Amino acid sequence: MAFVPSALEVTSSAFEHHRAIPDKHSGEGDDVSPALAWKNPPEGTKGFAVICHDPDAPLVQHGTYGFVHWTLYNLPAETLALEENTQVGTAGKNDAGETGYKGPMPPEGHGKHHYYFWVLALDTQTSLPEGLSMVELLQEVEPHLLGMNRLIGTYKRG
Repeated sequence: MAFVPSALEVTSSAFEHHRAIPDKHSGEGDDVSPALAWKNPPEGTKGFAVICHDPDAPLVQHGTYGFVHWTLYNLPAETLALEENTQVGTAGKNDAGETGYKGPMPPEGHGKHHYYFWVLALDTQTSLPEGLSMVELLQEVEPHLLGMNRLIGTYKRG
């Protein structure tokens, strides 16, 4: 993924940067996506995409490392927040082989993992089909990437 840092700020009402993600949003809880919000998108932003990735997962698959928990895209420029368990946008495929959000649940005894909630600002409004993997999504949106930033949450299996 091309790294295009920007002044985009990503927050959540569910957890603070580098703090624990509540059980409710985990695979051990209700497995619902947390609320997210962002501000200061780059000038010319016409759409957004969201990716949640756990780089601490001990997996190498699809040519990438870690575990993809969520891809969400086709979000218009007016979308500056997502409610908990959002139904907005188009859901892609996570690394569990399902469509939609899959909450944190590191392997037992594996300790604390870090979950990167990336927001990508795009110079176009996308209309991509449902079910794209992170790799497929990035192939489509990388040429349109204006800026990006992330919120990092942590989770340790109980």
